[in-house]
Amino acid sequence: MKTFTAVVSKCPDTGYYVGYVPGFPGAHSQGVTLDELNRNLQEVIGMLLEDGAPKMEAEFVGTQTVCVG
Repeated sequence: MKTFTAVVSKCPDTGYYVGYVPGFPGAHSQGVTLDELNRNLQEVIGMLLEDGAPKMEAEFVGTQTVCVG
């Protein structure tokens, strides 16, 4: 079993959760709930992995708070 970290945001226009795996081309999806988003990401990542392990273009490191002003 492989584990991937997804970045998740919520669209203010649709209310949908949107997620993507940094550096993994094509690994993105959306869902009405976080559970649905997780299932959708599992499905798309599973399909992408059928072509073999991806060459990751970047590695998720974390988040950072930036204060301005």
